[in-house]
Amino acid sequence: MRHVFVESNWVYSYSAPAHHKRQDAVDLLARAQEGEIRLHVPAICLTEARQAILTRCQPRHEANALRLFLARARNEQAVSDEEDRFTRLVLQRFEQQVQAELRSLDDTLGALRTKPEIEVFPLTELMLERAVELTGLDLSLKPFDQAILAAVLGRARELTEAGESDFCFCELDADLQPWDKNDREKQPLTGLYDAESVWVYGDFNMAEPEMPDGWPATVED
Repeated sequence: MRHVFVESNWVYSYSAPAHHKRQDAVDLLARAQEGEIRLHVPAICLTEARQAILTRCQPRHEANALRLFLARARNEQAVSDEEDRFTRLVLQRFEQQVQAELRSLDDTLGALRTKPEIEVFPLTELMLERAVELTGLDLSLKPFDQAILAAVLGRARELTEAGESDFCFCELDADLQPWDKNDREKQPLTGLYDAESVWVYGDFNMAEPEMPDGWPATVED
């Protein structure tokens, strides 16, 4: 069984209103439901994703921009009265739909906690200690990202001690990816993932970068 770690960007991509939802995030959960993988997400990521969704996905921001366009376009006679009326009707329905999805956000996030194919795990004392230790490695990470890294590394260690293997991390955040914009490895971040046999993907399809032959590597005592 492959154990796949995800964080706030997956929770956001899966739980956001439909027009912000990513199909590859939905597909990743489907793969877990089919028994191909098991997902692991730090509990703190649900809180962060909730705040981000409520902040970024408010329908009025997008709808009002189009209404401003319509007002100008009517004055310039670039759209007809009928086109204006029809577009405003669509915008109203759009806002109603997104608002309904936002009202059900807590239910959507709560359901993630109860799905048997997802393990939503809390930060343990050892993970928090690991986060403090990472401060001395000059990783240039924000405190929250540092906590996520410690959670992923700590969870991988727990699973290894329980006899599990085959770990990967689907991470869209460039700060936590162990390569730079020129595809060169970033140390000491790469070494931290390697030490726990965690392969990092830059997508939710687990396609990029390709996993090398023989992975996961065996970590010697």
